[in-house]
Amino acid sequence: MTRLSDVLNYLKPNADYVIRGSELEWLDNNKTKPTEAEIEAGWVAYQAAQEAETATKAAQRQALLTRLGITEDEARLLLG
Repeated sequence: MTRLSDVLNYLKPNADYVIRGSELEWLDNNKTKPTEAEIEAGWVAYQAAQEAETATKAAQRQALLTRLGITEDEARLLLG
């Protein structure tokens, strides 16, 4: 489940803020507080980035198994 802090860290890395309940208090004087529209778009962008990362890792894992000439079950047995 994606949290507001995940989205804020994605949009504004290393920004200073506090979330109390559902209230966002922006503490960072160097980075601007994202607007509601930016946060809404950030949810979508963050989720898409997470899905792309998951797909990339799965493809890399499958490519490695193919190079090794083994199945995922065989890899589990070897590493288990």
